Amino acid sequence: MKRYRILAAAVVMQMCLGATYAWSVFVLPLKQITAILQATAQLPFSMFYFAFPATMIVTGTLLPKLGPRRCAVVGGLLFGGGWMLAATGRFHFALTILGIGLMAGIGVGFAYIVPIATCVRWFPRQKGLVTGVAVAGFGGGAALVSHAAETLMPTMGMGPFDMFGLLGVLFMLLVVLAGTVMENPPGSGGGVRQRLPVTNVIRDRSFVFLYLAMFAGLAAGFAVSANMKELYAGAGVQAGVRAVAAFALANAAGRIIWGWIFDRGRSTVILQANLLLQAALLLSHGLILRSDAGLLIFASLAGFGYGGILVLYASAAAERWGSERLSQIYGWLFSANIPAAVSPIAGGVVFDRMGSFSPVLWGIGGMMACAAIAVGVGVSLTSCDESNIILNHNVVNEPVDAN
Repeated sequence: MKRYRILAAAVVMQMCLGATYAWSVFVLPLKQITAILQATAQLPFSMFYFAFPATMIVTGTLLPKLGPRRCAVVGGLLFGGGWMLAATGRFHFALTILGIGLMAGIGVGFAYIVPIATCVRWFPRQKGLVTGVAVAGFGGGAALVSHAAETLMPTMGMGPFDMFGLLGVLFMLLVVLAGTVMENPPGSGGGVRQRLPVTNVIRDRSFVFLYLAMFAGLAAGFAVSANMKELYAGAGVQAGVRAVAAFALANAAGRIIWGWIFDRGRSTVILQANLLLQAALLLSHGLILRSDAGLLIFASLAGFGYGGILVLYASAAAERWGSERLSQIYGWLFSANIPAAVSPIAGGVVFDRMGSFSPVLWGIGGMMACAAIAVGVGVSLTSCDESNIILNHNVVNEPVDAN
C-alpha cells in the first residue's frame, strides 16, 4: 500500500503547488488597491514561471543526489515562505513579485518534479495515468484557492495580501508533511546512473520538436488562465469566478484523462490532437466569448486541453529516454515555461493598449496549429537505446540515492 500513500501525498503536494493558477482571482483586487495596470499585475505570475522551470533544470540533476524527500521539504519551505513574503506587498508590490514570483517559484522548482519522478517509478506500467493523477492536484488546487479567496475576501473583509499570508502558512505545512512521505521504491537506488550531457539531448530532433510544441501549449494556457476574468468584457464578478474554477477543474480532469489516453494510443497522434484542440479553440474564441455561458465553455475547454500539456510531455520524455532519466530530461524540457511565461504579460500589454486579447489568442492559436504539424513529422517516441541517446558515450556518472 506504500505506493498508494505516496500517490496520495503527491496529489496533496501538487494541490498546494498549483495555487498560482488561481492568480487571476487576485488581479482585480490588487489593481483596485494598488492602482497598477493589467500588465504589472501579471508580473508575479510571469516571474513565477521564469523561476519555476529555471530551478527545475538544476533540481532535475540534484534529485538523484539529494533524494525526493529532501527536495520536497526544501521546496515546501520556500514555496510557503514565498506566499508569506507576498503578504508584505501591502507596503510595496515588489515584495509580492519577489515572494510569489521568485521565492515560491524556486520552491516549486524543487518540489514539482519529485511526485512525478517518484510515482512513475512506483507505477512503471501506468506512466501516463499516474503522472496525470500526480499532477491533477496542480490544477484542482487552483479551484480550491479560487473558491476560498472569493469566499473569504468579501465575507470576512480580507484583502489579497491577507490571503497570501494565510495560504502561505497552510502551504508550508502541507507540502512539507507530504514531502516527508516521498521515497523511491526498494531496489531503485544504489549503483551508478549515467547522466546525459545537455548538448547531447538538445541535438536530438525529438527533443527540439517536443520543446517547441510544449512552449506553444504552455503559452496558450498561461495567456488564458492569467487573464481569464477579462477575456469576456461583459462578464460579471461571479461569471469570472466560475470561469476560473471551471478552468482549474477541467485542467485537473484533463491531466488524468490525457494521461489515461496516452497509455492506450499512439503517442505522437495524441500530442497532435491535444495541440489541435487548443488551436481550434483559440482561433475561434471570438465566436465563443459572447456571453457568460460562452466564457464558461471556453474556460472548460481551455483548461481540459492545457491539462494535457503537463502530462503528455512528461510521459513522452519517460517513453523516449526512460523513467530513470525523467527528472533530468523533463527539467530541460520544462524550461519551455520560461519563454512561454511572456504570454500573460504580452496579453496584458495588448489589452491595455487595444482593449482586446484577440491578437494574442489568434497568434498563439496559429503557432499551436504549426506545432501540431511539426510534431507529426519531427518526433519519434520510440525508446532510445544507449548508443542513440549517449552520443560518443560522453556521460557523467552520478550516485543514486534511494530516498
